[in-house]
Amino acid sequence: MIRLLLVDDHPVVRAGLRAVLSATDDLDVRGEAATAAEAVRIAERGGIDLVLMDLRLGEDDGVTATRTIRALPDPPHVLILTTFESGAHILRAVQAGATGYLLKDADPDTLVRAIRSAASGGTVLASPVASQLLAHVRQPAVALTARELEIVQRLDRGDTNREIAGALTISEATVKSHLVHMFSKLGVNSRTKVVAEARRCGLL
Repeated sequence: MIRLLLVDDHPVVRAGLRAVLSATDDLDVRGEAATAAEAVRIAERGGIDLVLMDLRLGEDDGVTATRTIRALPDPPHVLILTTFESGAHILRAVQAGATGYLLKDADPDTLVRAIRSAASGGTVLASPVASQLLAHVRQPAVALTARELEIVQRLDRGDTNREIAGALTISEATVKSHLVHMFSKLGVNSRTKVVAEARRCGLL
């Protein structure tokens, strides 16, 4: 039996997933979470084999939740299930420890097969996702770390350095240090240009 945790901020999506997955004999939905913090708390209690994780949880970030969950002493596997398929999103999820990355337009049979594979440690990538990831890693301009990519995402939202520091639990000085490194890597000299260049490179 594969014990599942469903993480999505839309109740209707969670209800639909539960209905589909509960009809399969070897899948057992043990819990649901609407926020990253709630997902981490449930995972910490144990008894979960696989987390189905959305990337956008309101103001929360599914990648950060994935990284925290995968850092637990005996972590469950994490399968990303989302509508986002840009190379940057995929790379961040994989770097955070996700076992697989599936899009929400997958049919139920594909989803069930992906869950079984991911729960056993297999790598699961939807075809368009695999293509995006390959194209992304082949870009010579892409040299940002997972943390830098998180900061770029926050810059794109319009967050200040203080807001970024609070969201990522780091100091403002660390944020500024990352920005300096990104300026150098991307050949720019401002926060606005970081976002523009990140978009040009397919990072957003």
